[in-house]
Amino acid sequence: MELKILHEDPHLIVCVKPPKIPSQPDPTGDLDMLTILEGHLKKNYPNVKKPYLGLVHRLDRPVGGIMVFAKTKEANAFLSKQLQDKTFVKKYLSVVTGNPEGDSGELRDYLIKLPRVNMSKVVDKDIKGAKEGVLEYKVLGRVVDQEYGTLTLMEILLKTGRHHQIRVQLSNRGWGIWGDNKYNNLFIKKQGWSQIALWSYQLQFIHPKRKKLVTFENYPDVYPFSLFI
Repeated sequence: MELKILHEDPHLIVCVKPPKIPSQPDPTGDLDMLTILEGHLKKNYPNVKKPYLGLVHRLDRPVGGIMVFAKTKEANAFLSKQLQDKTFVKKYLSVVTGNPEGDSGELRDYLIKLPRVNMSKVVDKDIKGAKEGVLEYKVLGRVVDQEYGTLTLMEILLKTGRHHQIRVQLSNRGWGIWGDNKYNNLFIKKQGWSQIALWSYQLQFIHPKRKKLVTFENYPDVYPFSLFI
């Protein structure tokens, strides 16, 4: 796999995770981003016996896009605190089958994880274990597709980090993500595999050393995102 690094310095690495690659080791044993980057550090810094690499955040395995990894414990703690304080900005692009109401809005739902089927669902806030999920969205474009009808390109600002949050909240409104065979009814029974149209395209945070705001972006150029270029 060709590693795409957007930025690297002594404190962090910003790279693009391809779809279908796990963020970290999982029971499948498939090659993951953490292991790939550890190999990168060992190759490029042979004099460092045990290079540090910290997983700051995760992306679901089917989802592609930008991730940041810490190269020091101090950087990891600094970035993780921004996640906790909700000052770490994560924006996604998604193509959905449907026509969202208006051109922008906020979604608030209570979600519960279903470990047995590796899914989540929207529930009443009084359900034991339910956690609030919040996101904001903007509509960036709409096209009409012969097979799926209206397709809408959305920018998603994730305010909380719940399991499958974007996929669950959008599908609950009838805006299932294109290619999502877990939550979009148009794809659940579809034969063959399709790549989910959800991409982490922007990260914004305070740099752990320079203490200045930095922004990194990466745009997908594959179908169905290519319909909106």
